Amino acid sequence: LLLLTSWRGRSEGGLLVTASAVTTVWAAAFLLQESLHAIPSAIIWSLDIIKTACWLYFIWKILNYAFTGNKTGSFFFRHSRQLIFILAGTLLFLVWISEIENEWANAFLNPQWQIFGHVLLALFGLGLIEQLYRNTRPEQRWSIKFLCLAIGGLFAYDFFLYSDALLFKRIDSTLWEARGFFSAMLVPLIMISAARNPEWSLNVFISRGVVFHSATLVAAGIYLLIMATAGYYIRLYGGEWGAVAQMAFLGGAIVVLIVLLFSGQIRSRIRVFLSKHFFSYTYDYRDEWIRIISTLSGETSDLPLPERTILTISQLVESPSGLLWLKGKGGSFQKRAEYGEPGIPIREIKSDSSLVKFLENKGWVVNLDECGILPELYEGFSAPDWVDKFDNCWLFVPLFKGEQLFGIILLTNPRTPINWNWEVIDLLKTASNQAASYLILDETARELAEARQFEGFNRLSAFVIHDLKNLIAQLTLVVRNAEKHSGNPEFMKDAIGTVDHAVGKMNRLMTQLKNAGSAENHQNIELGALLESVVESRSVQQPVPIVKKAELAYTSANKDRLYAAIEHIIQNAQDAATAKGKVDLRLHIEEKRAIVEIEDNGCGMDELFIRNRLFKPFETTKGLTGMGIGAYESQEYLHSLGGELLVTSSVGEGSLFRLELPLEERLVTNSSRDNGVLI
Repeated sequence: LLLLTSWRGRSEGGLLVTASAVTTVWAAAFLLQESLHAIPSAIIWSLDIIKTACWLYFIWKILNYAFTGNKTGSFFFRHSRQLIFILAGTLLFLVWISEIENEWANAFLNPQWQIFGHVLLALFGLGLIEQLYRNTRPEQRWSIKFLCLAIGGLFAYDFFLYSDALLFKRIDSTLWEARGFFSAMLVPLIMISAARNPEWSLNVFISRGVVFHSATLVAAGIYLLIMATAGYYIRLYGGEWGAVAQMAFLGGAIVVLIVLLFSGQIRSRIRVFLSKHFFSYTYDYRDEWIRIISTLSGETSDLPLPERTILTISQLVESPSGLLWLKGKGGSFQKRAEYGEPGIPIREIKSDSSLVKFLENKGWVVNLDECGILPELYEGFSAPDWVDKFDNCWLFVPLFKGEQLFGIILLTNPRTPINWNWEVIDLLKTASNQAASYLILDETARELAEARQFEGFNRLSAFVIHDLKNLIAQLTLVVRNAEKHSGNPEFMKDAIGTVDHAVGKMNRLMTQLKNAGSAENHQNIELGALLESVVESRSVQQPVPIVKKAELAYTSANKDRLYAAIEHIIQNAQDAATAKGKVDLRLHIEEKRAIVEIEDNGCGMDELFIRNRLFKPFETTKGLTGMGIGAYESQEYLHSLGGELLVTSSVGEGSLFRLELPLEERLVTNSSRDNGVLI
């Protein structure tokens, strides 16, 4: 009644009504036959077959509805429908012909054939139920799970009943009589599904993986059924050792089944067989593309990228191993990796070989087997001499970087014969292009890392040269003035101090070079004292810098690098101001930041120069005497400390460099350096 009131005219609902009605008639007839023995057994058996066929057709119809216009689904389920009709029709024929009482019928027919047919129907039903549930999208499984449990329960009970009958050559009366009660218990589950699916239109998709596992499961079930039957006869006719022989036989059969299920070659043959006979296309492109990307990206494998590249391509054609050659700087192709155990020790392919020229010109996937059978297809190609020495060479797959041949993959013979056609070739080309892009990105990243290492080395060299230039300038000035003031004790004292300062700076420079790349040693620095030290060292050049104001302020930094940064700015200010100018320094505190201001009255800079050239490395206005990295190095180091370097300048008026540094919490603000108070 629920079905009739909720049915909206869809054929699925009509089939469910029909199947339910036939089941009801079967149950009534079964009850009458058991109670009054008034109905012939042939009618009972016929109703049982028709009932099973109706449920099978109903499940098939639900699945087939989603595949309207889908060539893969329609092809598969159209043949399933034919199989339902053939099995049901054959069983009906056997039921009614067995009623003929003559010697020919008794000799030709065996009741075991009917029982075996019922086992096949039950297995087929379980397979359809499994596909219906697994291929229904997860968010819609709630609507059909009770239907799958109910009808799957009917088929499972039939499988158990008829398997028992097939093994022991008689139908267990207890199982036979309990069948109706069990069926009645499943009615509420069907009612729930009918209420949840008034139209019986589900969004389902077919999965080749599920088909593969389902086919494997059904094949394993049939195999175990045959082995169990054989074991029964061994026990029956084996005499005293019959039971032992049966157990040994069944144990061996299970071991053989496990070996077959774990055999890569057998699994490949099953997969190819299903693709050829049940699908219009050889590949499930969604699954293949996901596998290609996950393998290349390293999600499913810890192998290096070159080995993953071979694995990605080999999986498409069931090849167990392969090699990869990539183009070297000399033009020839050098062996980069191998996967599996190809046993082909070829390390180099020359750039002028026929293989390389053919791949560059044609861009084809070369099938050596096809090349031997149809050489006219590969005009102008001749296989390398070493191919004849190894009988497992099969495919040469090119990898391109734009229009240039970038690499070559050689795959060995597949585990199972492959139907070589346009589909396989197109998928190999598409996958090889994707694999080539990963290899190119990996190579580019490696070259970039090397370039960055050289860049760091070159930058360090530039900084070293810059510091050496300053030291040379200081020492040169001492040497020039020595002729005039060598007898002046004050000059000699200053000269020795300058040399000592230069030696100390060179020692610090050597220490930095030895510890390049290691973490810097930061310390709390009193900025006023640091400014005085820098001013003292820069007093050898006019105009002499003057500290106008210095509040007590601390910051955390590497003392030598901060010293060098401030010294670069002061030296630039001296160069800009000339000997008659001035350079003033101020140190104060603003909003928990230490501010160092360096002001000169030199030539100044325009805004365009400050924005585009001042802090750009290797840009200089000092001709051959400048390196153009002093301001850049100072700014970069202040940024690394969390500080800032700001510039205000006007042409002809001078410049103001403002160094902002993070302040250490060790002082009372608004205190001058002379009366600062530490806390």
